[in-house]
This record gives sequence, structure tokens and C-alpha cells, in this order.
Amino acid sequence: MKEKIKIIEQGQGWICLEKPGGMSVHNDPGRDMISGLQKRLDPGSTEIRQPVHRLDKETSGLLLVATARDSLAALSNLFAGGKVTKRYKALVHGHFEQARGSWDTPLTKSAGGRGDPRGRGKRIKALTRYRVLDQSRHYTLLDIELFTGRKHQIRRHAKLAGHPVVGDPRYGSPRALEFLKTQKQFNAMGLHAWFLKFRDKGRIVTLELPDLPPEVARLFEEDRA
Repeated sequence: MKEKIKIIEQGQGWICLEKPGGMSVHNDPGRDMISGLQKRLDPGSTEIRQPVHRLDKETSGLLLVATARDSLAALSNLFAGGKVTKRYKALVHGHFEQARGSWDTPLTKSAGGRGDPRGRGKRIKALTRYRVLDQSRHYTLLDIELFTGRKHQIRRHAKLAGHPVVGDPRYGSPRALEFLKTQKQFNAMGLHAWFLKFRDKGRIVTLELPDLPPEVARLFEEDRA
């Protein structure tokens, strides 16, 4: 693993990491986030290192990892019960006429595809709300809050709305992806988990990582020129 895992904050039974875009959380032994954390901490420790929630490989930002089994159960229940405030910054294609809005197209629990982001099979409630932060010539920067937790929810809703996330390898158009790669030397995805808020052992925990990854920020600034 070449990238150093940055610790944002530690609590009683959990640790918050900064996940780089393009790195798996687990299932890639020796190169994923959990492998890196194992190397970073005392190898003789009896602590567990188990992610409490999901972040897609291409998504950057805050990742909460449990280091005790009681915390894993408690925090997992908070996420499953919708008791964690989760906000993202997303750089998407196109412009918005309104400063705020929501996407509520029902989605399947499993991932969809470029041709049908809703997914095949039973579709269930999904709610994503957004606020426009800034716009450039071709892109819009959104602050997004998730109210449900369907797989690839932001990416699927953005695609269905006609504003796919910039650099999204699954839901973006092949033409746009090729342009970004060859003309802009852009090999990232514009989705960043920047805010988490939850109650932990009687206190409110607020975690923030507001700055966009450098590659995403560079693309946006260049498009403003």
C-alpha cells in the first residue's frame, strides 16, 4: 500500500479515517483500507478493525471503523436506523435551475447499471436531497444529504436526473469518461463523503472533511477559468 491512511479522529471503540478515492475498503488484501489500518496500529492489539458503513471504491472521504465489538453493533444499528447524518459533496455534469431539490426515484437494493440505474427487480424508497454550492462552465458542485442507504444511491439518482457524477465509471457516459481521461488527465470520481454526525455514548459526534480531493478540485477550478 503506497498511500498512508490518515486518522481524522478516534473515539471509544471507533476510529475515523480519510479514505482516498480509488481504494477499496476491504476485499483487496494488502492494498485496501483495513489492511493499511492493520499496519498502522499495533499488530499485537486485540482490537477489531471493521468498517461500520460502506463507501464505494471510487468515493473519497470519511470512513468510520469500529475497534470494539460493542461499538460495531451500536454504530451499525445507528446507520441501519437512519440515525446518522451523512453528507457528501458531488461534482456532477450540467447546471441546475433551482438552488435546492431532491431525488426520490425508488431503487433496488442492489446496484443498477448505466442502461437502467434503478435496477431490476423490487424497488424500494430512496431519498436524496441536494443543495447547489457552486457552478462552473460544465459542472455543478452539490452538497448532498442521504436519507436512505441504497447501494450507489447518489450515483444512480444523479444519473437518472441527467446529472451523472463526474468521472463515474459505472454510470457516466463512455464519451465523457474518455474526454476526462485524455483531455483533462482526470482519473478520479467527483464524490466525497465530507460529513458524519451521530450520537455516541451520550454525546454528539460531528466529523468533517470539507476539502475536495486535489484532483477533483483542480478539474472544477480549471473549468471555472
